[in-house]
Amino acid sequence: MIDPLKRLIGKIDYVLAIGPIPMMRAVANVTREHGIKTVVSLNPIMVDGTGMCGGCRVNVAGKNQFACVDGPEFDAHQVDFDTLTKRNATYREAERCALERMAK
Repeated sequence: MIDPLKRLIGKIDYVLAIGPIPMMRAVANVTREHGIKTVVSLNPIMVDGTGMCGGCRVNVAGKNQFACVDGPEFDAHQVDFDTLTKRNATYREAERCALERMAK
């Protein structure tokens, strides 16, 4: 998934990553090593788009932000992907149960 990006190192000076959180984290890790400005779009974590639910809360440069009102674009090298990944998994079990109920 990251190999095409690695082949472009030295030819690019800006990356915009949009997609799943693990992919955006991997992109940020590669570009950080080379000092390439990188922005991630955290659209995948938004729920209501108003900031009221808190579902899109993300730590950026040590500060809590809301992707729906403060972003969704953020400096990839400032996003706390560890916390984001953990928060994103918070409702995984509830989502699985809801999907199972809907499938019946």
